Amino acid sequence: MNFAFSEEQEELRRTVRGFLESKSSETEVRRLMETESGYDEAVWKQMGEQMGLQGLAIPEEYGGSGYSYVELVVVLEEMGRRLLAAPYFSTVVLAANAILHSGDDQAKKDLLPGIASGETIATVAFTEENGRWDEAGITMTATKSGDGYTLDGVKSFVLDGHTAGLIIVAARTDAGVSLFSVTGDASGLTRTALPTMDQTRKQAKLEFAGTPATLVGTDGGGWSTLERMLDLAAVGLAAEQVGGAQLCLEMAVQYAKDRVQFGRPIGSFQAIKHKCADMLLEVESAKSAAYYAAWCAAELNDELPAVASLAKAYCSEAYFHATAENIQIHGGIGFTWEHPAHLYFKRAKSSELLLGDPTYHRELLAQRIGI
Repeated sequence: MNFAFSEEQEELRRTVRGFLESKSSETEVRRLMETESGYDEAVWKQMGEQMGLQGLAIPEEYGGSGYSYVELVVVLEEMGRRLLAAPYFSTVVLAANAILHSGDDQAKKDLLPGIASGETIATVAFTEENGRWDEAGITMTATKSGDGYTLDGVKSFVLDGHTAGLIIVAARTDAGVSLFSVTGDASGLTRTALPTMDQTRKQAKLEFAGTPATLVGTDGGGWSTLERMLDLAAVGLAAEQVGGAQLCLEMAVQYAKDRVQFGRPIGSFQAIKHKCADMLLEVESAKSAAYYAAWCAAELNDELPAVASLAKAYCSEAYFHATAENIQIHGGIGFTWEHPAHLYFKRAKSSELLLGDPTYHRELLAQRIGI
C-alpha cells in the first residue's frame, strides 16, 4: 500500500494547476461570482474537450478516461486551491457518481457520455427545505404515470440547480426512496437561484409540479445509491478543502515573511510563528485524511463509509481554521473586501455545512464503527 502519488498523478496535478492558475485567477473568480450562471462556458468546454476533466473517472465504455478516484481527488484539490467557479462538483462528483452507482446500465449509456464530454451540466436534487442530509429528510413524492413517473414537491440548496440540463432527483414512491432523471427544461419545473454566502458556488430552489421523470436504478433502491454517492462526495469535498487550506497556509506564511513591523518581519514574532505552525500541522493532517479516503474511494472498500465521514469532519474544521487564521495573520487588510482571504473564508464555511457539518459526520462515524 503506497500513499505517495505516482509520477503520472503528479503530472496531472501540475497540468491542472497550470490550467487553473490561468483560467481561475482571483479577478476571474470575482467576475463569475457576479454572473447568474456562475461559470465561463468557454472554460467549461475546454475542461471537457481538451483536458478531459469531466470524464476523468468515468469508465471508457461511457465516454470517459477510466481513471480512479485518486486522480479525481488530485483534480478536486487543485480546484479547491483556486476556488474554481464551475459546475464541476455538482456534475462530476454528485450526478455522475449517482448514475454510476445506480446499477442502471441504460441510464449509464444514456446520461454519462454527455457528462464525460462536458456537454451536459448535471446535479443531484437531494436536500429539501428541512436541510437534512439523511434518508428521513426526503419527503418529495413520485407517482407512477404511464411508462414514467411524475414528481411533486420542493428541493432546496441544489448546487447549480438553475443551470443544470440534467437533474437526478431523490423522491419517495410506495417502495421507498428512488432516483429519477429530469431534464432542466421539463414541464412543471420552476427553478430559482438562491442568494448564497459563498458566491463561488451557486445554489437553487427547484419546485416540481407534476414534472415528468424517468426512474434511474430500481424503484425503492435509491437510498443505497445515494448513501454511496454521499460518501464519495464527502471524500471529494475533503480534497477540495485541503486544496483551499494549503493555499491559505501559503498566503499566511508569505505575508508573515513580507510584512515588517517594529523593524522586523512579523513572522519572527512568537504568536505568528505558533499560528503558522498550528496551520501547517492541521493542513498536513487533513491531507493524510483526504488521501487515505481517496484510496478507500478508489478501492470502494469496507472502510469507505467510516473514512469518508472522518475526512469530511476533520478537513472541514482544518480548512475553516486555516482561513480564519489567515485573516488574523493578515490583520486589517485581511478583513477587507479587496483581499482574497474572505473568498476562502466563505468557501470554507459553506463547504463545512455542505453534505453535513462536522458534528453530523462525527455522529455518523460513531454509528458506522459501532460506538
